[in-house]
Amino acid sequence: MDAKLLEILVCPVTKGSLTYDRNRQELLSQGAGLAYPIRDGIPIMLEDEARRLAPEELEALRRG
Repeated sequence: MDAKLLEILVCPVTKGSLTYDRNRQELLSQGAGLAYPIRDGIPIMLEDEARRLAPEELEALRRG
């Protein structure tokens, strides 16, 4: 994931910042509780394509 692209992307639901999960190839939105997939290097920033984060995933994001 390009660092410059990550700096300008925001969650389309909350307009908040995103965290990159390299292992799962997802962009995580703590505020919305969603994980947006990255397919073939392209972030899919659609709420309908995102998966809900599990409570333990949200807690891990909060802890940093």
